[in-house]
Amino acid sequence: MDHVEYVYTGGMNESDVDDRLRAGEHGVLGLADENDAYAVPLSYHYDGDRFLLRVSEHDDDSEKGRFLRTTETATFVCYDASTDESWSIHIRGSVSEWEGDVDETTLNEWFPPFRLFDETVQEIEFSLYELRMETVVGRQTIE
Repeated sequence: MDHVEYVYTGGMNESDVDDRLRAGEHGVLGLADENDAYAVPLSYHYDGDRFLLRVSEHDDDSEKGRFLRTTETATFVCYDASTDESWSIHIRGSVSEWEGDVDETTLNEWFPPFRLFDETVQEIEFSLYELRMETVVGRQTIE
């Protein structure tokens, strides 16, 4: 592998992780049911204390709902990468429905517009899930 291009990465400090999470909006949530894996892109809200995920619900038998119920430890990944610069943050922990109350105005402040896929607006309902940030690891390109 002498001719493969590479860049060095190193750990991000807590302040840089916090800044990136506060500025971000999207990532991918990895879930599992025994030996079966499922990953879904989701929008998130991070305020320094809690990490919330906005999850659309279509019915109780959805694949997403099934995996949310069976996953003991979830992993959420947010990242950005180009040829010259990159960073990624992995958040691991348990995920459960958030018990807080939020109105539509706050949802619109906390999250970017929802992307509809073959649904009508009237068909969509949201639940918020909290990912407990038990482990947070950030890496970024270093020179």
